[in-house]
Amino acid sequence: MNKNNSSKITAAVLLILLFGLVIFLEQVIRPTDEWAMLLSCLRMGSVYALVAVSMNLLNGFTGLFSLGQAGFMLIGAYTYAIFSIPLDLKDSVYTFYDYSVKISFPEVLGNVFGGFGMITGVLVSIILAGIITAMAAFLIGLPVLRLRSDYLAIATLGFAEIIRAVFLWGRLGPVTNGSNPLRRFTRTSDFTMDVGNTTLTLGTTTIMIIAAACIFVIILLVNSSYGRVFKAIREDEIAAEAMGINLYKHKQLSFCISSFFTGVGGALLAIFMGTVMASNFMAAMTYEFLLIIVLGGIGSISGSVVGAMLFVFASQWWLRWLDSGIITLFGTRYILPNTIFRSGFRLVVFSVIIMCVVLFFRRGLMGDKELPYYWNKLKSRIMARKPKAGESNG
Repeated sequence: MNKNNSSKITAAVLLILLFGLVIFLEQVIRPTDEWAMLLSCLRMGSVYALVAVSMNLLNGFTGLFSLGQAGFMLIGAYTYAIFSIPLDLKDSVYTFYDYSVKISFPEVLGNVFGGFGMITGVLVSIILAGIITAMAAFLIGLPVLRLRSDYLAIATLGFAEIIRAVFLWGRLGPVTNGSNPLRRFTRTSDFTMDVGNTTLTLGTTTIMIIAAACIFVIILLVNSSYGRVFKAIREDEIAAEAMGINLYKHKQLSFCISSFFTGVGGALLAIFMGTVMASNFMAAMTYEFLLIIVLGGIGSISGSVVGAMLFVFASQWWLRWLDSGIITLFGTRYILPNTIFRSGFRLVVFSVIIMCVVLFFRRGLMGDKELPYYWNKLKSRIMARKPKAGESNG
């Protein structure tokens, strides 16, 4: 067995163990427990990791500076919600409009195939969210992909704001519910499985598996011939065009693929949040993903995953006590002096941490390398320190 196959088997085993651990934690941790934030951060971190990787595919591997991720996530979230609300509940959601979409994929397939059909309906809605987002990206890409650098960033950012305004438009109320939230669709709490007399909760595991599967597809794409073309465009567009590469075609392809997975991330975010409102998808959300890929390393997929997890865990859980000055450890509350610890202080500390990371890791935590590179490098150092056979330690 060669080293590549051994590494793949090791990675597969570690993923299986990780998902098994998450399934176990979901059954043990209650919503009111101290560690409930762990599951919440895992769900949110998985969604952010997927969107950050899809953004890195565009910004890091193709060299297109796009800032339209919030708008594409909005399309994905709304598409999933619209096609997942049960028909008998739509009247209570569309209180000011007569809804025009009269189908719910989880409900239709669930009535035919039971619980398996409900899960299939959810997957159909998620894939549809990605497809519609990719179609919107194709139309947006027709004019904006003629631009470069900062002009492309400004154009995509502008289109993201236009998308948000369109979804808030009252004329589209029968579809988008206008400025009112969409709710009562399939959420993380609905992902359960009956095993004998036990009901397993699988909300966190489901989101993590879908996000991991999408990231795996992106990894395959990056390592394919298309991925090499994207990297050639990033390095030198003139040289790539001289080699016979159709720049506009491959830019459009990268833009649509990235948007597809961003739309899937928006659908997963809707599943996690339980409600969808256009006002939540502000430009600041795009800046968070840009921060994540810079923190993890532009051009590194595993760096985007690590950066997303660190960003979510630090901002949502580990530093939250800085806002109140109250720490809870193993059921015991510790109250710190409130002269410094007040609302918003965690953002100040988090900003300082980000500045330190940028100063000491100019290319991000992972640079443009992946986890296997650092793992093999660590093994080489360990093997180099071991004495050879017949040699003494002295």
